[in-house]
Amino acid sequence: MQPFNVIASPRRAPPSRCRNTASANMVVGAFPIAKLLYLGVRQMSKPLANRIKAGARKSEFFKNYVCLPPAQFYHWIEMRTKMRIMGFRGSTIKPLNEEAAAELGAELLGEAIIFFVGGGCMVLEYSRQAANSRRKEEELNETINSLQTQVAELALTTETLDAQLREVNRQLVSFPVSSKK
Repeated sequence: MQPFNVIASPRRAPPSRCRNTASANMVVGAFPIAKLLYLGVRQMSKPLANRIKAGARKSEFFKNYVCLPPAQFYHWIEMRTKMRIMGFRGSTIKPLNEEAAAELGAELLGEAIIFFVGGGCMVLEYSRQAANSRRKEEELNETINSLQTQVAELALTTETLDAQLREVNRQLVSFPVSSKK
């Protein structure tokens, strides 16, 4: 066994000549356009969420029926958990004032929008990858079936040729051998 040489050989070609175009294409192929689009959609969801939050703060209906109930519930859960951790079991929790609840509700709404857009992108990417995987598996199964068919045909051809060879050998043996004397 030869020792491992850590020092590079002085005869190596410069890196510009060693580049493999196939590996360069693989890097580009490994970052599909769909992932770039998903990233763009997720980035666009942040300003969209901010606009929806601003609209929620201005609209009374949105504020009263969409922002306030989740904010009050979140505040109740958070405060109840903190109180239990500190050892206060029976304490009553005061609700947030309307302004703070509207702000918290708008923040929760914005975060929920970003979360659902990101989750949707993940689901789409998963389904795309699963479809690619299924397609590759089907191609592989077709190739395997084709190869099995070819092997069966070759086995039949081999048996036919073997039978023909035995017949030729049998006929050769049956010919009388003439002896010259």
